[in-house]
Amino acid sequence: MFNFPKNTSEYLWTAHSVFKMRQYGLSEQRVKNVIKRPKRKEEGIVKNTVAVMQPVSAKIINGKEIWKQEIWVMFQKRGTRSMERGTKVQNRKQIKIISAWRYPGVSPKNNPIPEEILEELGNIK
Repeated sequence: MFNFPKNTSEYLWTAHSVFKMRQYGLSEQRVKNVIKRPKRKEEGIVKNTVAVMQPVSAKIINGKEIWKQEIWVMFQKRGTRSMERGTKVQNRKQIKIISAWRYPGVSPKNNPIPEEILEELGNIK
């Protein structure tokens, strides 16, 4: 049975992400785990989004890590926003989960995220 995730002060779940989680058999905790401990981070295909990946059942063979399936999550970090006077006001620090999916096989590396953005993402708790 699928348990629908609830919106909290940390996470905001879109209807699309809930639909995809149900379609691919992903739990709320599994999606959160991918966000907190990704193996790879890339720019999302949507503006101002990030896509993170974690392999499923990774094995080490001959010193090389291999896997046959990946879980991807696309999200948008909602945090500070600027006001008309140029000062920054803290909006809720919330992660808006846009989509989640399983990728069969190993996906090609596309658009790696620049270092300064990775440092900002590292501050997500």
